[in-house]
Amino acid sequence: QVQLVESGGGLAQSGGSLRLSCAASGLIFSIYVMGWYRQAPGKRRELVAGIAPGGITNYADSVKGRFTISRDNAKNTVYLQMNSLTPEDTAVYYCNARFSSNRNYWGQGTPVTVSS
Repeated sequence: QVQLVESGGGLAQSGGSLRLSCAASGLIFSIYVMGWYRQAPGKRRELVAGIAPGGITNYADSVKGRFTISRDNAKNTVYLQMNSLTPEDTAVYYCNARFSSNRNYWGQGTPVTVSS
């Protein structure tokens, strides 16, 4: 019943920007920690950015200063604004919602490809 649906992925050139969206349903969105993860071919899934119910954010060192995570509780949506993209950002990006270990949900992923 819980669904996380990502959108906004696609192709960008190096130095370009993309904005990812994740629309959540079937959960009390405002109490969940929301996050964006990514997985590149041959690599493990890694946390890109997270935002807590109180609004505190954290970022992977590799994206600090370039990416911004935000949430709109009225729309049950979390966003990831990605600027100054590089080919190293190429990956499938996944939306995550976590309240506890047994209340942890993933979206289907949206691919991002950055050309050089």
